[in-house]
Amino acid sequence: MTNIFFNAAHSPIGACASFTLGFPGAAGGLGIELGKPAEQNVYIGLENARNADFQALPFFQRGGDDLWTFEASAEPRPQSPNILKKFKRASIRREFSAATDIWTAGDLTLKIISPILPIPDPASAAPDELKPVLLPAVYLQLSVDNRRSRKARTAFIGWQGDKARHGMRRFTLDSELQGVAQGNETALIACQPGAQAAVGFAMPHILAAPPATRRQFGLGQTAALLVSVPPGEQQTFTFAVCFYRAGNVTSGIESTYFYTRLWDSLESVARYAAENAPTLIPLWETSANFLAPLPPDRKFMLAHALRNYYASTQLLESNGKPLWVVQEGEYRMMNTLDLTVDHLFHELRMNPWVVQNALDTFVERYSYTDKFGLSFTHDMGTTNIFAPAGMSAYELPDRPGVFSYMTHEQLVNWICAAALYALTCHADEWLSLRRDVFHRSLASLLQRDHPDPAQRDGVMDFDTDLAGGGSEITTYDSLDSSLGQARRSSYLAVKTWAAYLLLEQVFIHLNEPESEQTARAQTVAAAQTIRANVLPDGSLPAILDGNSAAKIIPTIEGLIFPALLHLPALKDDSDPANLVPILKRHLQAILQPGVCLFPDGGWKLSSTSDNSWLNKIYLCQHIAETVLGFPPDPRADSAHAGWLKHPQNGFWAWSDQMVAGKALGSRFYPRGVTGILWVA
Repeated sequence: MTNIFFNAAHSPIGACASFTLGFPGAAGGLGIELGKPAEQNVYIGLENARNADFQALPFFQRGGDDLWTFEASAEPRPQSPNILKKFKRASIRREFSAATDIWTAGDLTLKIISPILPIPDPASAAPDELKPVLLPAVYLQLSVDNRRSRKARTAFIGWQGDKARHGMRRFTLDSELQGVAQGNETALIACQPGAQAAVGFAMPHILAAPPATRRQFGLGQTAALLVSVPPGEQQTFTFAVCFYRAGNVTSGIESTYFYTRLWDSLESVARYAAENAPTLIPLWETSANFLAPLPPDRKFMLAHALRNYYASTQLLESNGKPLWVVQEGEYRMMNTLDLTVDHLFHELRMNPWVVQNALDTFVERYSYTDKFGLSFTHDMGTTNIFAPAGMSAYELPDRPGVFSYMTHEQLVNWICAAALYALTCHADEWLSLRRDVFHRSLASLLQRDHPDPAQRDGVMDFDTDLAGGGSEITTYDSLDSSLGQARRSSYLAVKTWAAYLLLEQVFIHLNEPESEQTARAQTVAAAQTIRANVLPDGSLPAILDGNSAAKIIPTIEGLIFPALLHLPALKDDSDPANLVPILKRHLQAILQPGVCLFPDGGWKLSSTSDNSWLNKIYLCQHIAETVLGFPPDPRADSAHAGWLKHPQNGFWAWSDQMVAGKALGSRFYPRGVTGILWVA
């Protein structure tokens, strides 16, 4: 039986917030900027039809709800009445999709609705265009079927907050709409009259207390909204989970959440959410219909990944201008460039302005020059702290592996992202504005190949001097040298080949024939170097140094950039720059059990490591099918979806780094939106 109890993030766009639910116990809840699930008790349940106790979905932990202690001589510690039971897990059903997540148990159904929408450019869009997309809230619909009962039944939804941060409170909008909140940052509002707001020690205390007592007690850290359904009726109640963080939220660069321009308080968010629920819910419910043609496993994985992507997004405003940030899941690094280039495919489809925003920020603040020329930092900072100009939070000198510099890879990443944005979005004005950056990028690539033009072969040979006694690494920093080493890496060699191909196209558009010819010559040189390293079985080694025995799937990764531009160099077998036949034979040779396939059929990125990253698998699957002509592999898709659903991985929602199918890093991660490439 497929496991349904895995956490999923239900998130607004650009608020770095999530209502996370799905893993049993105190494992979900309402979080802002956490990089993980909130680990709160969440109470969603219904009174029994035949007795006076209640049943709830299993998203709370018994014994963790009484936060007060009492002296022996004082009043007895208030005990939780034994009236709240959990629905048996076998009786619970789940329908999971990108915009909705539906849980059914007995006579109770919960539907969670969150948006998957394009963001209008906030620099030019009107507030009425932005509000339906940027509302920092998600909707919940609680349906109760009481048609077979002869008594009114109480349904409830609430959570236990963190006493150390903010207390729980009740509030009322317009004398009718009831809400509960933790401080001024998170809230639950009923979108129609009739709900009762309550605060108490724990959910059982609230359910056992008379209605008047529920309203009066304010020391507890559990807050809920309760509704009553008459006998013989079926009713649906709509609620909104709301988020708000006011004022300056970052240092290094001061910024506020862009949504604070549209709403001035948590209550104003709640009011807008309640008033506009009839319009926004159907808009959001259908916002991810573009996933419909995908096979079930891919639809599940992309839906899951989209949720975690939005949980990591921040749309900020600094100095009157929008500033886009994606935090790196559990690590919370900001706009990590090797993630930005993987998010690129999603953003070009949904929000092209976001790509330009990030690229410009890298140029204007997070670029630097070493002895070879221009490059870009690994990231822009971490945990809401923007790094100083020209520096990242990650990179250190004198490191042989993790935390070393990614200078060459980030240069290639900026080139590929910038060229693809400019050429696919017809951003001619921006391309002209960044003409000098493209020239400097080409010059930097040439120097990192070799300062002597006669010795260049199109492949990186020199580490940045900033690495000191260390050596450059790639985005695959946590893998062994088969993928972690930058110098002479076949993965990075093909990606560099792609950067030269794209630079050639950029200089054609800029009418720069000399630079165009230089880029073309380097493309051919890189192709010749790669071709010269083909082994007798048709595969390429992980490191182009004559000593590597490792085989890696990501050698094909660089094909994605020229493929999305439909460049003829990928289809003309007589073109000396064409690597498609070489890379097809490479993948055929290594996509074998015991080499680059796990026993369950899942893809193994390196023959010498069990560390495999889902987002890169998604990317390489797309390349294999659309560029290299491989058929889809349903067995692999089933294995990859199974990794995400495994009970051991379920707490962390969508996770990237899977070691033999177990999530051991890059958890609660945004990078899986690379799977958008599956959608035609």
